[in-house]
Amino acid sequence: MQKDKILSYLGLATKAGRTVSGEFCVEKSVRQKRAKLVIVSEDASEASKKNFRNICTYYKVPLYFFGNRDELGAACGKECRVSLAVEEEGLAKAAIRQLELGIGGSKYVE
Repeated sequence: MQKDKILSYLGLATKAGRTVSGEFCVEKSVRQKRAKLVIVSEDASEASKKNFRNICTYYKVPLYFFGNRDELGAACGKECRVSLAVEEEGLAKAAIRQLELGIGGSKYVE
């Protein structure tokens, strides 16, 4: 299943130490221009979604709304996560390719 591929890319990036999760850490990664991809769970609050839309638009970082907080948390080996940033270019591109195949999740920023 394609959704599993995306989650496994996120898991690989986490094992490589190239993801950050949590609102504060993801924002910091975007501001420092380390984030190559930001994923926010579809069940995040509207305030969180708006915040990430604004920051990712400003810094021109691809933003996708994908999965739920439990799936994202499981992918990075934690309880539940509403947001995460991938800081590794290759894995970010691979995940973006899968996301763009229409697997679920919605793109916000180019």
